[in-house]
Formats: sequence, structure tokens, C-alpha cells
Amino acid sequence: MHKVLVSSCLVGEPVRYDGSAAISRHPVLDRWLQEERIIPFCPEIAAGMGTPRPAVELLGGDGKAVLEARAWAMGHSGADVTGAFIAGARATVALCQQMGIRVAVLKEGSPSCGGTYIHDGSFSGAIIPGQGVTATALRERGVSVFSEDQWEQAEARLSELEDR
Repeated sequence: MHKVLVSSCLVGEPVRYDGSAAISRHPVLDRWLQEERIIPFCPEIAAGMGTPRPAVELLGGDGKAVLEARAWAMGHSGADVTGAFIAGARATVALCQQMGIRVAVLKEGSPSCGGTYIHDGSFSGAIIPGQGVTATALRERGVSVFSEDQWEQAEARLSELEDR
């Protein structure tokens, strides 16, 4: 049985920057929890960032640009936390490789986990198309990444993998 990486905040862990969770309610998640498939993980916590912590947005590009040293992860206070975001992405990739995880459901909009959009770096709430640092790193290593709005698609991908 394949395991699925899920952002810790989506399963109720209070690990978001403001110390909250972003609990997701969905029958697929409930079933996977019962089947003990879920591996909850937060790249920012794995990198040693505390909770609560200052809000972070990516400046100069998305997660791919951060991994290519063309953009930065900056805290609202101006602190450069790029190194921590890269370390968190590496820790997530290492966990997936160690456990053979091929499917991840991550928190949309997050500078680490966003799969289709992130905030624009202005701390105004504006969003732009793009991926977070961890979502990019996982996709580059062959992990299928989905958001909390894509449980059915994640389930379909998992079924494909298990039917092989």
C-alpha cells in the first residue's frame, strides 16, 4: 500500500505561520487516514522554523526560481529565509524518497506547498500563478503534487500507481 504525503496543517496540526491549522474535510482524506496511508509533514517545521512565525512570500519568482537562486523567500519583516525553505524542500524530498511516496497533497497558496498559485511577494494578499519551493522540488523528483481541492485527482493518481 502506497503512502501519501499530506501537509500537516491539512490534517489539523497547528503548524501554519500563524500557529493555526487549515483542516481539510474530504471523504478521500478520511479513508486514507483510516487506512493509515497519510504521512503528515510540514517542510517549514522540518527546516526548524517555529510556530508561530512571520508570514513569508516569494520575491522575484516562484519555487522554481528560488531553487535556481533567482528568487528569495522573505519574511514580512524583511528576513531572508530562503535557506530554510530550501532545507525544508530537501527534507520533504528525502522523506518521499525514503518512503517511496509518489503522491502528495499540499496546502495551496503556501510559499512552500502551493501547487498552482502563491502570493505575489507584496504581502497584500494578491496571488499569482506559480508553485511553492517544496511543491517544485517534489515535482522535479517525480512526485505527483495536488492541492486540498484535488482529492479525487490524487486518489486517481494513487490508483494508477497501485495498478502497475
